[in-house]
Amino acid sequence: MAAVFRLVVMAMLRFIPLALLLAAGPLLAQPGPGLKPGLSGRVDDRTYIAPGGAFRIAIPVLPELGGTIIDTPNVVTFQDRFNLHVSIAAFPLDATQRWELSTRGLKDYLAYFFEAFVMADFRNLFPDARTESERFEPEIMNGALLAYTFLPGGSMFSEKRTLISGEDKPAVAKRGNLVFVRRGTIYIISTELAERVIERSSYRKTTAEEDEILRLRLADILKKMEFTRPATDS
Repeated sequence: MAAVFRLVVMAMLRFIPLALLLAAGPLLAQPGPGLKPGLSGRVDDRTYIAPGGAFRIAIPVLPELGGTIIDTPNVVTFQDRFNLHVSIAAFPLDATQRWELSTRGLKDYLAYFFEAFVMADFRNLFPDARTESERFEPEIMNGALLAYTFLPGGSMFSEKRTLISGEDKPAVAKRGNLVFVRRGTIYIISTELAERVIERSSYRKTTAEEDEILRLRLADILKKMEFTRPATDS
């Protein structure tokens, strides 16, 4: 399972080649039911439907702003040309992970999972990656982990920063991550605070302000999601 989650993190963080962005663009410009070329899931009008139908989401990017959708069977990434990058990973828990959940309890399990899988693989890609803070939110999805991370060299907006400022020093990305279990599937929603990288020296947000911005953005993404299987939380 660790190898599978390594692929998840790489998909969530990879820098998308220009050719792939250009290929993905028409997915939003030509909405309609059914499969779209290059997608594992489906786009139906302004809704993305995950492979297998575990969830659907109102597409959070616009084609007019260069919005793109790229996915695998387990991860979907939405990005535009300005300041939005959101990844949603969804994985059914295997027998080992179900046992870990049952023995640890939800709160401890989510913290364990985030450190053992997500942060471990973040560090494989970005050795100085670290968790800034995390907390358990019992009111979100019957219990969710909200974690804020720093990823030196891991920004999806480094190229934009270089174009604007001419600075090529690796940027330190800050991400908000929401982790929860729904009907035997673990979900990871992750989004980057793009302005922290793009605005450079003019950026003046405090840590508390950053955390609140990311929390609200994650909550907004969650509101756009519909879990299309029976709503029984694990």
